[in-house]
Amino acid sequence: MLNDTQTTIDRQSLTITFRRTFSAKREEVFDAWTKPEQIRCWWDPTGVPLSECEIDLRPGGAFRFSNKESAHGPPFTGVYRVVERPAELVFEAMGAVGTVKLEMQRSLTHMLVTIRCGSPEHLETFLKIGVDVNTDRTFDQLVAYMKR
Repeated sequence: MLNDTQTTIDRQSLTITFRRTFSAKREEVFDAWTKPEQIRCWWDPTGVPLSECEIDLRPGGAFRFSNKESAHGPPFTGVYRVVERPAELVFEAMGAVGTVKLEMQRSLTHMLVTIRCGSPEHLETFLKIGVDVNTDRTFDQLVAYMKR
């Protein structure tokens, strides 16, 4: 498993971008993003397994992740807009649009995650509350989970 971590903040496009590379099939990485029993294991940036994880995996379907055991924020809720296994997820949450793209190159899965905010103020609020740092930590948990 590789841990190619790259995070960029683009104030012009109002986007936070995360890149990771895994030595796993993209179907496996997609499953880690979409199966509650897997998401529970890696989603919280503190490393504490989620106490609740509900997913209606379809366009228009809702999700809700929460952790009563962790001090990390309120429940994370949203709605899926695009579900294209194993290549792409698009969802709306916290007033932003998140996109997860998975691409295979040779035997590696390249993951590109973007969070697009609605305004410069929205982006600055996300940065102030640590969305960039906490999402990096969350993806560290995904890397550790995929190594198992």
